Amino acid sequence: MDSNMDSSSPKEKNGWEMIISSNLEDFGTTWLKSLLYSILNRSSKHKLVTEHPHELVPFLDLQVFIEADEPPILAAPLDGPRLFATHIPYQFLTKTLDSSECKVVYLTRNPKDTLVSLWHFVNKWNMEKPVQSLSLDEATDKFCHGVSPYGAYYDHVLGYRELSLKKPENVMFVTFEEMLEDPHSYVKKLNDFLGCPFVEEDEVDEIVKNCSIEVLSSHDVNKCEESPTWFPSQYNSFFRKGKIGDFKNYLSDESIQRIDTLTKERFHSLEFMYGI
Repeated sequence: MDSNMDSSSPKEKNGWEMIISSNLEDFGTTWLKSLLYSILNRSSKHKLVTEHPHELVPFLDLQVFIEADEPPILAAPLDGPRLFATHIPYQFLTKTLDSSECKVVYLTRNPKDTLVSLWHFVNKWNMEKPVQSLSLDEATDKFCHGVSPYGAYYDHVLGYRELSLKKPENVMFVTFEEMLEDPHSYVKKLNDFLGCPFVEEDEVDEIVKNCSIEVLSSHDVNKCEESPTWFPSQYNSFFRKGKIGDFKNYLSDESIQRIDTLTKERFHSLEFMYGI
């Protein structure tokens, strides 16, 4: 990771609040980006019809800090909060996040669904040098040993969980399952957390509908088979099912038991255990 990303407080540097959404898997990130963008940009929410969520809300680590120490997007005039995303673990951003007043929304998901989603996603990557696809058993073994693109799942979740308890006014920690089961309530909670003006019920309904996987995946821009310049995967690969419990269709009983045992060991201090 570029050390420049943890060199100063976003608010101190830019004179404004920066909001970071962070989680581990594909559709959860895409969905959260869409929701946050719609809440913060109500007058231009229809951009989601013509622009991919990942272009509207760029990744700090993949798009913003790739080619320049001072990216143009950070030097541009401000007309409101800048919205970025990252999958980088809290452990690598401690200096920035501990000292700044930026808002962080962290979305986590059941480890078994996270694994299956990540397995599908990684196997769709279009690498310059083709690599052999991982079997699900191989992916499960790596997952349980903490091998994934952005580090161990459990360390990732625990890092942001601890930060949310330390700075609840700045860090909102939510689960994919809770948000999917009651998106209307969570749009209101996100709105309040970000300090945005009050939203009417019809606005909430519109945001929830426009950001649903059914609507988002129907747009031509999100069906596109082209790959972005910053990532080796087609735009349409960011949309799969977005369902709870899909792991049951893929994982063996042995793999489920293995992950559940590890989850109990690592998450015993948390207030949620994903029904285990």
